[in-house]
Parts: sequence; structure tokens; C-alpha cells
Amino acid sequence: MMTPSFLHNMLWRLAGAAIVIGVTAMAHAEELNVYSARHYQTDEALYSRFTKLTGITINRIEDKEDSLLERIVNEGENSPADVFVTVDVGRLWRANQAGIFASVDSPILRERIPEHLRHPEDRWFGFSTRARVIVYAKDRVDPSTLTTYADLADPTWKGKVCIRSSSNVYNLSLLGSFIAHDGEAAAEAWAKGVVDNFARPPEGGDTDQIKAVAAGECDVAVVNTYYLVRLIRSDKPEETDVAAKVGVIFANQGSTGTHVNISGAGVLAHAPHPEAAIKFLEYLVSEEAQRYFADGNNEYPVAPDVEPNEALLALGSFEQDTLPIAEIGAHQPLAQQIFDRVGWK
Repeated sequence: MMTPSFLHNMLWRLAGAAIVIGVTAMAHAEELNVYSARHYQTDEALYSRFTKLTGITINRIEDKEDSLLERIVNEGENSPADVFVTVDVGRLWRANQAGIFASVDSPILRERIPEHLRHPEDRWFGFSTRARVIVYAKDRVDPSTLTTYADLADPTWKGKVCIRSSSNVYNLSLLGSFIAHDGEAAAEAWAKGVVDNFARPPEGGDTDQIKAVAAGECDVAVVNTYYLVRLIRSDKPEETDVAAKVGVIFANQGSTGTHVNISGAGVLAHAPHPEAAIKFLEYLVSEEAQRYFADGNNEYPVAPDVEPNEALLALGSFEQDTLPIAEIGAHQPLAQQIFDRVGWK
């Protein structure tokens, strides 16, 4: 037989269990699951600050873009992921083609992000940009003789050009922009001309191209700005010495403008925490978060009221290509076919 005191203790235990369950449920609701292909330590500040401001805990899985996309697709409706973060519009285009993004209705995102840097149906958004520029050897090249991307295909530069492989998404997007502007034939003629001017077969990343110019292996290279600024701001003398030997050319000024690409993200179609996901994307365009992009990883902010860091500003101002960046992604398959046809390894 249960005594009154036994019943009393049991009721208290049940009540305590209910409170624990309730608190756990609330904690679960106040969380966000992010799948990220950005691997920058400086992004830790973005995540921790968002949690401090909102109380929403971020659970993060980092991996390569293709692996994360495959995982999201395979998880389907049961995916725990709320947000997919990646680099380059080509990867965002592939993700959208896989049907993983939801359309987001956010006046804040539409106001803070220029129209050409987001999906036309608001399925993904660019939160920072990087310009794809030409770097040159200061002691061997007169920058006035090289002002456009088209110049890189001129026989003048035979045996003098370094650039990454054709499978690199940055180069696929660059060629995709040429297809959008000038058509397939012109884009292929450019790619063939650049291949004819290779100083060596494509190898390495953007930093390796900069080092090759500084070492005299080639006279010019095509790279993203944040790789160069990373060397400029380095505390290693050997890296600042490399940066000091090269200059920067913002191509196509006065015509299409310099090609830019993005780091971006979107809310997933089966996100278990869609409201928290939208809050996170809106935080990424806040003045504070945009400063993290600029100062932490040497990227250009997309918000018009936030300036780049001093090292980026020192490179000079430039006109950027305002072609809707979503169009570039759509041309990536054709860009790869062109690269293959001209023998760009």
C-alpha cells in the first residue's frame, strides 16, 4: 500500500521530470543546424556571437561542398540541416538544382544584399564577395599593357600565364560570366588563347599562382583577392615578401567590370528550425557580421554601409561586374565542356 508521503514524493518526482522534459524541449527549439563548406577559423566569431545575441545554439557540420550536398539530398525530409553554407555561386547553383533550398521572404535580406548577389527567387543569398583579379610581377610587367581578361589570351603573354585547373569552381564561374556576356564562341576563343599562353600546366591553388609569379615562373596569374590580402596581412616575412613582389589589376574597368563571386547560404526546404535559420541569415548581413567577413577573412562585405578592411581598400576601388550572379552558375556545365575542348587541364 502506498503511503501519503510516498505519493507526495512520487508526484514531486513526476513534476520535476516534466520540468526537465519541458526545458529540454525548449532548448531543442532554440538551436540551429548548419552544414558549412566554409573552413575559416575566423567564422567561429560569427557563430558564437549569433548564439550570444539570440540564445540559439548552433550545431555545425563542416565538410567539402559535394559531400555535404550529397548528404543533404540523401537525408531528404529527415535531414536535420537548417542552413547550407558554401563558397562560389557555382556550388549554390548545383545545390539549388538539387532542390534543397526553400524560398525565403525576408525584407532585411532583400534590402541589405544587392539584387545581383542573390537568387532571383530568394533561395540563396551572397553574404560576402571576392574579386577575381590579375596579379603581375612588378619588376617585369607594365600594368598598362594588361587591362582586361581578354588580354590574357593575346600572344604577347605566351609562356607567361599561371592559373588553376579547369575543374576549379572559381575558373568555371569566371568562364561562365564570359559566356553570359559574349556567348559560347567568344568564351571558347578566350580559353584556347589562355591555354596557348600557359607558363606551365595548371597546378595548385590561388596562393600557389601568386607565389609562382613572385618566383619568376610566370609573369601574370588570375586569383581571388582574399588569397592575396591574406599574404599581405601575414605575420610571416616570407609571405609578405611574396605579396610585395606582385601588383593587382582589376580587369575590365569601364566595360563589364571585374568578375566577383560570393560566399553564400540558403535555408533548406526541410529545415526543422526555419525561423532560427532566417534569423541567422539576417544576422549575417548585420553591420557586425559584415565586419567579421571583412576583417576575419579579407572578403568584401555585401552590405553597402560596411567598408572592406584596410588591406582590401589599399588594393584600390573598382567597378564590379553586376551581371546577376545566378546566371553564371547556370553556365558552369558549358564552361567545363569548353575547358575540356581546348585542353585546359
